[in-house]
Amino acid sequence: MSNDWSTEELRASVKAYLEMLGKERRGESYTKKRYYEELSGRFGRTAKAFEYRMQNISYVMTLLGREWLAGLKPAKNVGRKVGSEIESLIAETEARPAGHKVEFEIAVREEAEKPNRAMPGGNRAPRVSSLSVAQFERDPAVKAWVLNNADGKCECCQKPAPFKNSDGQPFLEVHHVRQLADNGSDTVANAVALCPNCHREIHYGEHARELALRLYSSVTRLVRE
Repeated sequence: MSNDWSTEELRASVKAYLEMLGKERRGESYTKKRYYEELSGRFGRTAKAFEYRMQNISYVMTLLGREWLAGLKPAKNVGRKVGSEIESLIAETEARPAGHKVEFEIAVREEAEKPNRAMPGGNRAPRVSSLSVAQFERDPAVKAWVLNNADGKCECCQKPAPFKNSDGQPFLEVHHVRQLADNGSDTVANAVALCPNCHREIHYGEHARELALRLYSSVTRLVRE
């Protein structure tokens, strides 16, 4: 069989991945191997091939700043085209507009790994693209309450906000521990105030899962969703 993956194979893999992720969040039992074997029977690839493709999906999820499936450690050797297609299929499966982030982020990593890189000339007049972006409607009262309750300290590292904004208020960012994109609620029981460093790390860091668990342990108002 060709090594090139068809859109239908990728779509089925993404659908299975998100189904397992949903079951994990709800505490439902499932067996990853059964999913791999079912996909193997449908498309004629080995179960191991689908397991590794799922690890590529985990990698795409990390580039999107999303939670990934436990036990499927992100595998980064996915090309721009396939990574972008996986991003689009995730959006399709979740019935949301597709973004264009993954292709760029993979390109950045490919450039960083090239030996003897010359200084790039860049682009003095970057082209403007018009994109459709999904945006969740949030309650401003929730954000205000979380920021006021934090009293100027990051609820993850406990350090003071790194600077004050133009209004003279401590600059912290509100993070939903179960992300809104993962069907998390916009409530104070699912939101924390974080410094920019902790906020980026909990989205993109290799220890993001551990940070989330630490928040559940240390911030008593949080409720697992």
